[in-house]
Amino acid sequence: MRFLSPQGVSTESEASAKGVAQLVRQIRKEGIKALFVENISDPRLIEQIGRETGVKPSGELYSDALSAPGADAETYVRMMRTNTERLVRAVRGD
Repeated sequence: MRFLSPQGVSTESEASAKGVAQLVRQIRKEGIKALFVENISDPRLIEQIGRETGVKPSGELYSDALSAPGADAETYVRMMRTNTERLVRAVRGD
């Protein structure tokens, strides 16, 4: 499993048109089946990439922030479990 990002490794950076275009080409070429957005990121770029590639976004993954108490990622362990479950469902095509 590889993780690719239109913004690079930092959410502080902005995605470039050239970088997004390269990512769209790579998604098409490699037959990528799942797109995710981080819980701390604006989902619009992933939604745009989904429209351009025909790959439906598969949901949200938790990265740098936990969820509110009682939600899917209220602790680190629950965050890891939730992310793993979401990744597995996407790989299976659920």
